[in-house]
Amino acid sequence: MLASVTHVLPVAAIRRERLMPIEGRIIARRGQQVNPSDIVAEAVLRPEHLLLDIGLGLGLSPKEADHYIQPRAGDEVGEGDVIAGPVGIGRRVVRAPRSGTVVVAGGGQVLMELEGEYTELKAGYSGIVADIIDERGVIIETTGSLIQGVWGNGKVNFGLLNILAQAPDELITPDMMDVSLRAAVVMAGYCEDEKVLRSAEEVPIRGLILASMASTLVPAAMSVNYPIILVEGFGKLPMNQEAFSILSSNGRNEVAVNAEPWNRIGNTRPEIVVSASEGAFPEIPTEMASFSIGQTVRVVSPPYKSKLGTLTNISQSLTRLPSGLLAITAEIQFSNGDKAQVPLANLEIIG
Repeated sequence: MLASVTHVLPVAAIRRERLMPIEGRIIARRGQQVNPSDIVAEAVLRPEHLLLDIGLGLGLSPKEADHYIQPRAGDEVGEGDVIAGPVGIGRRVVRAPRSGTVVVAGGGQVLMELEGEYTELKAGYSGIVADIIDERGVIIETTGSLIQGVWGNGKVNFGLLNILAQAPDELITPDMMDVSLRAAVVMAGYCEDEKVLRSAEEVPIRGLILASMASTLVPAAMSVNYPIILVEGFGKLPMNQEAFSILSSNGRNEVAVNAEPWNRIGNTRPEIVVSASEGAFPEIPTEMASFSIGQTVRVVSPPYKSKLGTLTNISQSLTRLPSGLLAITAEIQFSNGDKAQVPLANLEIIG
């Protein structure tokens, strides 16, 4: 049975596609060194169309209004530019409500295509632009410690890592957010107070890595201007020991926080990358693997949610669970020596 692999690696070669949702303009070039917050591509999203009733605006019939329409199809107009008129003693005119391009003019009406919303694609990682994906994005290669999380608020940034958590489940409080954290990426344990997120924005910090967070804080987390990544998820969950050890040993090193949402179809998820020292040449880790004895796995559902252990046995037939369901299960041995029988569907590989 194949399973997705959650990477928690002290050092790894990382190769990531960074894609826009639509075609656009590539700004970066092959071989360019980029930081996570550098813009590598841009595009215009969702161009809007606006139909102006010139006859109604000027108080004329459609045929009469056509004589007063100034721009023609293909002309660009700015916000406030006169589209039609002036008419009558009051010198009545119709002005463009927004900038755009005239698509059709006639029949007493003008159809405009308005300037759409721009979207910018950030690099997301410190590294080299290895290749260009025509009009869609880039491929970035880098080397470093890689820790994948389970939730992110969609923002990207980087900075020097500052360690606040002295234990995997330590509670972070608003008074911990002081001026010494300015421009830092902060690693902490569990957050249950919205004031922490707001105080961090005022400092300001460049990113927040949490073991877990109260689910009620999602709206606040989405509204702040810095990236937030949850390594374990919602509820009071301690950070797994492997991730905690990697981050704790990298204080004051540069870390990239790419908090893009987890998309299983697009194979993207929130990630933390700590820049590696010169001379590291690891292999690119696999994204999928088969379960096998001896692997480190994480339980993704209660009652052992977020706990790591070693896979010691896989059942060869269906096992009836306490719920009455039949499933293929695996025996997991946790670090304290305890063992548990867990459905394979509730496990992910850590590697």
